[in-house]
Amino acid sequence: MFPIETIRHSAAHIMAAAVRRLFPDTKFDIGPSTADGFYYDFDLEHRISRDDFPAIEAEIRKILKEGAPFERIEVSRDEAKKIFANQPYKLERLADIPEGDTITIYRNGDFTDLCRGPHVDSARDVGAIRLTTIAGSYYRGDEKNKMLQRVYGQAAATQEELDAIVAREEEAKRRDHRVLGVELDLFHLDPEDPGQIFWHPKGWTIYITLQDYIREKIRKDGYQEVNTPAIMPRSLWERSGHWDHYQKNMFVTESEDRVFAVKPMNCPGALEIFNSRLRSYKDLPLRLAEFGHCARNEPSGSLHGIMRVRGFVQDDAHILCTEEQIEGEVAKFCRLLKDVYSDFGFDKNLTVKLSTMPDDHVGDEATWQHAEEALAAACRAVGMDYEIQPGEGAFYGPKLEFTLIDALGRPWQCGTIQLDYQLPSAERLNAQYIGADNQKHHPVMLHRAVLGSLERFLGILIEHYAGAFPLWLAPVQARVLPLNDKVAEYAASVCAALKDAGFRAEVDRENDKLGAKIRRAQVEKIPYMLVVGGREAEAGAVSVRSREKGDQGTMPLADFLEKIRMEAKA
Repeated sequence: MFPIETIRHSAAHIMAAAVRRLFPDTKFDIGPSTADGFYYDFDLEHRISRDDFPAIEAEIRKILKEGAPFERIEVSRDEAKKIFANQPYKLERLADIPEGDTITIYRNGDFTDLCRGPHVDSARDVGAIRLTTIAGSYYRGDEKNKMLQRVYGQAAATQEELDAIVAREEEAKRRDHRVLGVELDLFHLDPEDPGQIFWHPKGWTIYITLQDYIREKIRKDGYQEVNTPAIMPRSLWERSGHWDHYQKNMFVTESEDRVFAVKPMNCPGALEIFNSRLRSYKDLPLRLAEFGHCARNEPSGSLHGIMRVRGFVQDDAHILCTEEQIEGEVAKFCRLLKDVYSDFGFDKNLTVKLSTMPDDHVGDEATWQHAEEALAAACRAVGMDYEIQPGEGAFYGPKLEFTLIDALGRPWQCGTIQLDYQLPSAERLNAQYIGADNQKHHPVMLHRAVLGSLERFLGILIEHYAGAFPLWLAPVQARVLPLNDKVAEYAASVCAALKDAGFRAEVDRENDKLGAKIRRAQVEKIPYMLVVGGREAEAGAVSVRSREKGDQGTMPLADFLEKIRMEAKA
């Protein structure tokens, strides 16, 4: 069995071969695998559309049936130039290969491509291929270059596996947070203001509930919440190093002949607070949390709903500590993260990656080794297995990355904790504390987030729950459905009792039949519907209907309040 990435890459070659059979004058660029399929970029006079997909897929099936082997052939640069003499994009890609490197081509039947591989043994190892969509793509991603036609597809070892992939994609479409966000009246996105979110009352209710939840968690874990300015001077960003390394992603403004920038991250502000007075080793570790609004000038093409935006808030925190405290603080963070993720059901398939020292790093290797060992020991202390990512650390220190798996089996990297020796250093923001030896020392800074961007995490939750939030998160937790106007006063009293108990409730006052009211509440994914008529009013009761389990029978209002109180607590 071949890795899915290899199958997808081989499928890209097969699709390209099919396109060339139909359109012999096609010029080819590249055809890599992607996270959920593959694509190939073509240059041809014919404008490919979905109407062409059946003909291309028919040729693909012929190639799969032919079952020609994938042959790896090493060639000289001159031989490659002859092979691709009529393929200008391939010749440019060939020129990118450094002198002295091995040049390989892959031949499958009547199609030959410049490629490093690897590939499957033969076309028969790709069981099924399906074309999905088509888009324009500038050559090398540069809008100054020619627009190519990018055809996307999916592939699998068997038709059954491909059918399962298609089913998952259809389910993903049903759960798309951009669609549900509008259907459930949570938020909207304005094309005139790209990358910014307009939160509606229901969406903002979920947002605040999520923020208050994490705020209470970190308060109990010893964090102090702070808030720093949204706009800070260029001089600070120069000292932090962001001006040199991150300026293109910053929104910059001027006032009174001075340059300022909207903060893209909160860390310099945390150190400004640390530096506001002389600290002692007895003050450490100092855990400063901030739900600070950040803005990053992301390219418009990279924006995606509320998951990739220009304005966002992180459940951000910065821990200033000594080197000896690193392991304990990281272990404490890992326990917090596991606790939070378990409340969302994300703790079962959590993966952890430890990114180690890159070639381009600052600081000596002994310090790096100590930091990496501290991160690894912290993981072991809390029973977390981890995978090493060699050389993937930031230039200033190693880090742990935590990836959760949603209801569709998709990975999302959310939590992270990073060690930073540089920002607090004398060369940067010069944070200092007085040690037990009565000398000045620089603390270590831990950058950490559990959820990451609240906007992105909420987008993940919308898709994970398909908009059907658990009781504690639902924007409307219960809706009272009066059978007629005669019980309107009782319905209002039931709603008031729910609100007095701390629940988010409302009354459906529309003049519709009960069935229509139930259907409306189901579409809006409200956890509980409370039907009240004359009998319920006389008995001080409610007829309970659950979004998930249907009719739950009639019970005293006090019993229902206790039931949902226990459910929300759990």
